[in-house]
Parts: sequence; C-alpha cells; structure tokens
Amino acid sequence: MLPDEKFNFLSKISKAIAGQFGQNCEVVIHRINEDNINNTVISIENGHVSSRQVGDGPSQIVLEALKKQAGSLNDHVNYFTRTHDGKILKSSTVYFKDEEGKVEYIFAINYDISALAAASETISSFISIHDDEDKDREPDYIPQNINELLDDLIEESVKLVGKPVAMMTKEDKIRCIQFLNDKGAFLVTKSGDKIANFFNISKYTLYNYIDAK
Repeated sequence: MLPDEKFNFLSKISKAIAGQFGQNCEVVIHRINEDNINNTVISIENGHVSSRQVGDGPSQIVLEALKKQAGSLNDHVNYFTRTHDGKILKSSTVYFKDEEGKVEYIFAINYDISALAAASETISSFISIHDDEDKDREPDYIPQNINELLDDLIEESVKLVGKPVAMMTKEDKIRCIQFLNDKGAFLVTKSGDKIANFFNISKYTLYNYIDAK
C-alpha cells in the first residue's frame, strides 16, 4: 500500500471512530519523518480534547518512535494520559510501518474520561462505608415478599454451616435453627412448618432445637 493510500485508509478509520464515540474522542495521525519532527500531526479529529491541530508537533510517543529501533516498538493499548490542562485521557497507540519495517504513521486514540472519572469518584465515595467490619460483607438482599424473605434466611443458615442438609449433623441443624430464631424467622406465619420440612425434622424436634443450649 502506498503512503497516500495508507493515509487515506487511516483517515477514514479515524473519522469513523471519532464519529462513533463523539466529541470526547480524539483521533490523531502522526506522520513520522526524521527530517521534520516539528509538524508530525497530519490529521486530527476532535482536536479540542488535547488543544492540537494539523501541523502541530510530536508527543513523547512520536519521539520514542524516532529514537527506538522500530522492531522494539509495540502497540500500546488502553493506558492513561493527561493533557496540559489536566484532562484525564484513556489512550491507545498503534504503529504502522513501511515495507522496510520503519515506523511511517502513528495512529492514536485519546478519549477524555475526566467527567467519567469525577463521577466515578463521587459515586464511590457515596456508596462506600467506613465500618471495617461491614466492608467485606455482601450487600443485604431486599426480598419481594415474605416467602422470599424466609427462603433467603434459610439459605443464609445453610451457608453458615457450609454443608447441605443431607450431610448436616444434629449440631449443624441446631446451629441453623438457632440462627433462624435469632434472625426472627419464626415470626413469619407458618414458618415452623416450612423450616421443619426443609431440615427434615418434626415440629417437636424443631422447638427442642430452638431451646437447645
């Protein structure tokens, strides 16, 4: 592919990416020319992101491409950069080489995530908790109805013991029943029947387990 054809191809891709992701997405094409490193930007979409325009000079990535051996340069995808005015960008850089293996074009995508980062920080501080005992606990489940609440409490009691009902000992079942009692499960109408059936015990045994010390 000739240089002009390659540039036309990259230019179409850059317009498509910028159009797809909107005004916060800057797409830059640098032409690498050792004889002219002061004006490497030959195409730019949404240049307001970094306050650059066609004819502007190189970035550190361009200088790196000029300094390093082409074979040691690898595409760099999904990393953070910052602009002079403090914007936070999520960037990707792709190197395009000529037939001799020399870097000919650098294709860069810079997405301004400043607003997203600020929103993320605000959301994080809003939903975080400062109680060290609770920070690793799973969020409490909010049931849709009383039956779902009872099912959830029974499931919690099984998780507490860590084994299925069929493998539980008498002591395991007592632990589950007393957990349910402490959680108020037996305040639910007819919960005793459901819990007794679940743990495969009689109602008489159930009440003995509640009172067991």
